[in-house]
Amino acid sequence: MGFARRSIRALDCYCVVSEAGYTTSALIRVVLEEAMANLLDRITINREQCGGRPCIRGMRIRVIDILDLFAAGLSSEQILEEMPDLEAEDLQAALQYAARKLDHPVLAA
Repeated sequence: MGFARRSIRALDCYCVVSEAGYTTSALIRVVLEEAMANLLDRITINREQCGGRPCIRGMRIRVIDILDLFAAGLSSEQILEEMPDLEAEDLQAALQYAARKLDHPVLAA
């Protein structure tokens, strides 16, 4: 149900943005940024929990734990079986969070 609702919202965004004269690539960027922002809402940081490290939805499952499982070669399905409290969107959120943290400009001296 959540996926269908997001798809409809993205479709509405497409109609509004395209009427505003955006190019297709700009339109895709707008839709993707909204979807990514929704995913990143799943990442929580609390100084009182897990030493302030980023966690999933306030649980004591750290983003790094999920990344380590992916790095060890587990598939999304295997991770979800191993950690039944997680949802597929949580895994996407962890990957997106890591990608955002790594995507920073490097200034040359």
